[in-house]
Amino acid sequence: MATAAATTNAGAGATQVIRTGAGSRYVIYTLLILFCLYYLLPLYVMVVNSLKPLSEIQAGGMMALPDALTFAPWASAWSSAQVGVEATGLRPYFLNSILMVVPAVAISTVLGALNGYVLTKWRFRGDTIVFGLLLFGCFIPFQMVLIPMARMLGLMGIAGTVPGLIFVHLVYGIGFSTLYFRNYYQQFPTELVRAAMIDGAGFFTIFRRIMLPSSGPIAVVCVIWQFTNIWNDFLFGASFSDFDSQPMTVALNNLVQSSTGVKEYNVHFAGAIMAALPTLLVYIVAGRFFVRGLMAGSVKG
Repeated sequence: MATAAATTNAGAGATQVIRTGAGSRYVIYTLLILFCLYYLLPLYVMVVNSLKPLSEIQAGGMMALPDALTFAPWASAWSSAQVGVEATGLRPYFLNSILMVVPAVAISTVLGALNGYVLTKWRFRGDTIVFGLLLFGCFIPFQMVLIPMARMLGLMGIAGTVPGLIFVHLVYGIGFSTLYFRNYYQQFPTELVRAAMIDGAGFFTIFRRIMLPSSGPIAVVCVIWQFTNIWNDFLFGASFSDFDSQPMTVALNNLVQSSTGVKEYNVHFAGAIMAALPTLLVYIVAGRFFVRGLMAGSVKG
């Protein structure tokens, strides 16, 4: 069926509406479904094989549904798998990741909001240079900061600890959070801030009562971005943590590497799903606000 175009006039302007034929829609939807299935195939393999006994996987049935459904691999990965030298499982390292992610995300979001507020509504000499340096920090490769950061953590006495990991991710995340909030506040009416200043409102009063209440969309973007990056980080966790402060990603790698002899693929799959589950849940719950928050304030007026 051919594609038809219809044009309607609204006031002085013209709006063009393009209607796609049913046949073309079916082709597009079929291709999208095929691409989606192909993209989700690894997740299917992980979930299915995490619910199988190891004997079924060794028999060569990785794509088949489990004949004997079992949650033993999940229990083993969570609380009794061999990680390092002790049979502790991923449970304590999951807690380490929570203790690392929540403060790092919260503090970097608040500091990013403050920086964006200052760089847009309280201009000062050299503010563009400060913003440029913060922006430059977003593009510094992780490998370049490993040795200087290790030295700084040692001098501060927090090397190999969860607070040390929080500090590392906080420093690396301030540039991104500042960029988000600065671009968002750039479109915020400056006249409203000036009116509040005339009424006697101070720096933090304006920030707390005017800027923050309107920052919900961009705050969601910042939280999702920071949470995903910090939770999935492996390099900083492997470089700046010891055995007791390792995050989930490092513990998962140790779980896979510690298997000797027969590889327990079902346990490994279960552990990988556990490590990916928090970020997956974040995107399921708040993913629809991500693009909406990025677009908020992008068009003035």
